[in-house]
Amino acid sequence: MLSYLRSEKHHLRKEASLTLKIGLPVIIAQLLQMSMNFVDTVMAGNLSAQDLAAVAVGGAVFMPLIMLAAGILMAVTPVVAQLIGGRNFKEVGVNARQVLWLSQIMAIPIFFMIRNLAFVMHFLEVTPDIIPIAQGYLDAISWGVFAVCGYMALRFFNEGMSVTRPAMYFALLGVVVNIGGNYIFMYGKLGFPRMGAAGCGYASALVGFVMFLGMLLFTMTYRPYQRFEIFSNFRKPEWTYLKELLHVGVPIGLSSTMEVTMFALVSLLMGSLSTIAVAGHQVAINFAAMTFMVPFGLSTAITTRVGNAIGKGKIHEARRRGYIGISLATFFMCMTAVIMYLFPDLITSIYTQDEAVREVAVSLLYMAAIFQISDGLQVSGYGALRGLKDTKIPMVVNFIAYWLVGLPLGYYLGIIRGIGPQGLWMGLIAGLTIAAILHNVRFYSLTRGCLPNRTP
Repeated sequence: MLSYLRSEKHHLRKEASLTLKIGLPVIIAQLLQMSMNFVDTVMAGNLSAQDLAAVAVGGAVFMPLIMLAAGILMAVTPVVAQLIGGRNFKEVGVNARQVLWLSQIMAIPIFFMIRNLAFVMHFLEVTPDIIPIAQGYLDAISWGVFAVCGYMALRFFNEGMSVTRPAMYFALLGVVVNIGGNYIFMYGKLGFPRMGAAGCGYASALVGFVMFLGMLLFTMTYRPYQRFEIFSNFRKPEWTYLKELLHVGVPIGLSSTMEVTMFALVSLLMGSLSTIAVAGHQVAINFAAMTFMVPFGLSTAITTRVGNAIGKGKIHEARRRGYIGISLATFFMCMTAVIMYLFPDLITSIYTQDEAVREVAVSLLYMAAIFQISDGLQVSGYGALRGLKDTKIPMVVNFIAYWLVGLPLGYYLGIIRGIGPQGLWMGLIAGLTIAAILHNVRFYSLTRGCLPNRTP
């Protein structure tokens, strides 16, 4: 009995270590990519209020398209993870090529849609003076769409192979290129004209090309990948493989878009309350978004580890790996919840010295402390389900949790009942909690003893 407990403890430590090893670079990469948005905001703000508003509005209207594409391309992670677990190496290379084809096929409509989003801004009643500047920013950033989609395809392929450090290094390179590109194009340096918000778009497009070329070069030259023959011969798009990627990926993309849109709409609803409410919400949600990067990164590792076990046909090992990863993510969010609860004044003081804004932000940080645990559970549970290639039912769950419960409840409490920012956040808490419970219940149900159907 004692030897069994020791063996079990050793196994738990080893699996936790592997999950952290895979997940930590993803966490850092996500934080670095968030920092690019911060850099864009600061450098645009130093030009003019119009440029700042144009970058903010432009980013808000095209982000759902990028999130949808990212979610669909993320399908390659569990697909490849299961193939590696089953030692089906020939299919690994084929899927790497096919997801690259898929990324470029998807980039075509996204390119044209981004260049024609002025009608959306008119519909949202954006200040007319800002719309042409924001569209100029979007026209510029659209030139990087093909590279960005290609980069995401290769990044998610590498994550499925448990190779996550390159994305971290290229994200760091992207930050450097972003700062330099913004300085040159936005401010008109080195002989370039002063382009303002459009310059920020061109800098972002340049970042996309640099990161894509870096990831492509790595994937082509990484010696362990040679046996997969990824680039050894040309193969046109094949519907059999694209169909599976879409079957797994489209629900992921829609789920991600629903979650992001829920938070975006809550921010818009805050604008109907007061400027102070918007500012306080922004402080609290920005800090919560940073802490969320940890369970989000771990969810990628969970997908890969669960997928490897499923590929080997070891359903009970998949359950064990899933719950170890979910426990790690939840433990971290418990710690951040304690920090938010104990030190909200210290956190808000980093962002602003306005007492009215800080008062709202502090009250929301108390609520963020509550949904930290739900947020950690839902994203890690969803990561475990992705490892099973189970994405359709989780998509339905997210729709119910976020759009049928979270948003309506938040609107009712915050706007109709007049509770204000706290009422809107009660809706967020309800939506995230429902998703957390149902995702984890489904993972428990699917891993009770029989393998899920792995065919599209």
